[in-house]
Amino acid sequence: MTECHVLPTDTIRAAGAVVWRGDAESPEVAVVHRPKYDDWSFPKGKLKPGEHVIAGAMREVAEETGLSVALGRHLPPVHYMKGGRLKRVDYWAARVIEEVAQEPSDEVDVLEWLPIDEARARLTYEWDTGLLRALLAAPLETTPFVLVRHGFAGSRQDWSGDDDLRPLDEDGETQARTVADILCGYRPESLVSSPSRRCVQTLLPYAAREALRIRTERLLTETHYDTSMSPALALSLMDQGGPTALCSHGKVLPELVTGLCEHRFDGHAEDTHLRKGAVAVLHHTGGRIVAVERYLT
Repeated sequence: MTECHVLPTDTIRAAGAVVWRGDAESPEVAVVHRPKYDDWSFPKGKLKPGEHVIAGAMREVAEETGLSVALGRHLPPVHYMKGGRLKRVDYWAARVIEEVAQEPSDEVDVLEWLPIDEARARLTYEWDTGLLRALLAAPLETTPFVLVRHGFAGSRQDWSGDDDLRPLDEDGETQARTVADILCGYRPESLVSSPSRRCVQTLLPYAAREALRIRTERLLTETHYDTSMSPALALSLMDQGGPTALCSHGKVLPELVTGLCEHRFDGHAEDTHLRKGAVAVLHHTGGRIVAVERYLT
């Protein structure tokens, strides 16, 4: 399971994407020219303070290219030294959803769509050509199945009412807004949640932003989880076709992830635990999971 690890506090963080269009078997990728450095690279940039890495990748792609994209697999991060400090740049494969006319800027003056071989010859840095190898190392056109653990909701012991009515606390509401930023990268069209208030609230900012309905399922609660029926529900949701996000509990999600991977993943998800507010993304195509990633909020 790919995860964005904790890095030294003085690490420079940046994010971007290898944006593609056309036939997934022979795609074109977007490369940009930066006049300041006179180089050709993929769209990327530094994160803003407190910005989630996925939100930063989406923002930088939009600012530098004018492209609206949907994220796919996480690609190997690039590390190098910048002014005596370690810099890490996280990249994703990203499929174009919409192309908007973009005026040249101080950072990027030219965008070109190139076949893979031409892009490899045009790119200035060797690490960018490595990203092209990673891009083609697994299926390019995938569908995300996103599993979310609800955010912080205070202490169970301090709540005197029905536990399913326990709401997110202030930190949990902040996490829910970050979850919305993450989900905007994957564009789920279907939202499914445990009926527990804290789970529904975790999906609510994204649902409101995209005007989507949240469907609730009792099999996703701690009290009604069923070892045979609940994983079967998750499999059916994955098979329904479009991008989907599911929100549930810390006692439920590890078994769901394990069950899905046992049935559909040729690799191995070593640690399926999700912290509160964390997100797991299972990228699948043709009935098989091809990549599993995990992100904190």
